Amino acid sequence: MANPTIFPNAGTPKGGPPPIKLPNLGSFFRGVGILALAGFALLVYTSYYTVPSDSVGIVQRFGKYIKEESSGLHFKLPFGADVVTIVPVKRQLKQEFGFATAGATNPAQSRSDTQNQSQMVTGDLNAALVEWVVQYRISEPKNYLFDVRDPGETLRDLSESVMREVVGDRTVDEVITIGRQEIEDEALAKMQMLTAKYGIGVSIDQVQLKNINPPKPVQESFNEVNQAQQEKERLINEARRDYNKVIPLAEGEKDQRIRAADGYRLKRINEAEGDAARFNSILTEYLKAPDVTRRRIYIETLQEVLPQVDSKIVVDESAQQILPLMHLQNSPGVKP
Repeated sequence: MANPTIFPNAGTPKGGPPPIKLPNLGSFFRGVGILALAGFALLVYTSYYTVPSDSVGIVQRFGKYIKEESSGLHFKLPFGADVVTIVPVKRQLKQEFGFATAGATNPAQSRSDTQNQSQMVTGDLNAALVEWVVQYRISEPKNYLFDVRDPGETLRDLSESVMREVVGDRTVDEVITIGRQEIEDEALAKMQMLTAKYGIGVSIDQVQLKNINPPKPVQESFNEVNQAQQEKERLINEARRDYNKVIPLAEGEKDQRIRAADGYRLKRINEAEGDAARFNSILTEYLKAPDVTRRRIYIETLQEVLPQVDSKIVVDESAQQILPLMHLQNSPGVKP
């Protein structure tokens, strides 16, 4: 007969209540072990984190800022007590205005209303479509995360406000043609000043203008004007090229002729001075012996003149007739 304590319904008539079963202790302990193992795995998984080489980790404990960790492997309080935010401080970020690059990973890089961003009014009350890029870095992670509600959108609004102010101070010709570098420099200086004033926690590296075009209704006319200006510049450059080709050559010829004239002048002066010195020397000898000097000069003059004469006639005072000497210069023994 069954024990009525353990089996109180034993021996009851058929159709009575079912017997009570004891729990399976092996399954219970196995489930507890699985839960303990899962809890330990979760404890280990939530107790460490890794910071990339180009970033820093901002640690918050129950929402309060605790510290800033550099790159590498670090440990924290598990189960969400410590929350770590990775901030890329060494990576150069950018924001695009007036256009959007597909596949951007930074949510604050661009917005969908690109057309409204690019429409601006210049200082002479003309319209222009301006596209630009702002490149920046996160310099102060704590300020970037906690001092401003939405630093990305704040930086976008600040950049757009500064660019509209800078463009509004210039004419449309300056904005589209010659004033691009000045606009970039002035916008960069103002953005750097305002980001430091507002404590956004970023540093502006560069402001770069991309495309600047007039509105579509007047774009064709503006292109014609631009082509005319380019043609004007081309003609000016060609004229300067011809000028630089001809003027230096003329200057060189001028200098050459001046030097030739100076050389001829010095030559004539030296020859005149030499002739005067020779005459003075001859005069000195003549005064010493007039007859001898006169005869020597006469003979030297004949030596220079007679070889140049084709027909020579010698006239002697005692001769009764004139004797022509034909071909005297070709006769043997006679020097010209």
